[in-house]
Amino acid sequence: MSQAILTGTSRGLGRALALKLLECGWTVHGLARENSDINHPRFHSHAIDITHEPSVQSTIAKIGQSSQGIDLLINNAGSASMNALLLTPGSVAESLMRTNYLGAFYCLQAVGKSMVRQRKGLIINITTVAVPLALAGEAAYVASKAALDALTKVAATELLPHGIKVVGLGLGPIDTRLTRAVSQNKLAEINQRIKRPQGTTLDEATAFISEKINDPQLASGQIYYLGQVT
Repeated sequence: MSQAILTGTSRGLGRALALKLLECGWTVHGLARENSDINHPRFHSHAIDITHEPSVQSTIAKIGQSSQGIDLLINNAGSASMNALLLTPGSVAESLMRTNYLGAFYCLQAVGKSMVRQRKGLIINITTVAVPLALAGEAAYVASKAALDALTKVAATELLPHGIKVVGLGLGPIDTRLTRAVSQNKLAEINQRIKRPQGTTLDEATAFISEKINDPQLASGQIYYLGQVT
């Protein structure tokens, strides 16, 4: 049976993704600061802070020691903040970088070692259309996700010879806690730019990610977007 590690499973997209993977027969290990309320025999909740490297290493090492191994990592956990560039506190920029980049880096590094031993695996980093669109008012957030995109491409180059694919999946605004503080006009503007004027539901986002997980033509190192960003 296939085994996945998924970050940010306590709410929003992470929780919806966990349910989708369980529906498809996966065993899912959810990593989040708070335990998830998902009650399923194949779901295992791990309450850890992914920005704390020792906790990530020890937790993933224990998961990797199981006979099943680790087939899939989805770095989904993230945070966002909208601030004009010149008014963004340094503490906000640092926090975004720690969660959106370093947390994913720690998980990718720990899981990657397990996958190298297996000679197979898929790593998905959840990114955003805000990077190619260079959205005004989101400089610190965009920079943290751009770092994640760069990590995706370099990791893909290093890990592909070991049978491991690494890709990024970029999403636009989804109706979750992260977007509810954003004005409707701003969300509508972004959705128009990516040619999804109706927006994106949780079901549509999870279906897109599930489709990519099962796509045999998935090209390692690529960033795939739900919407048009050119």
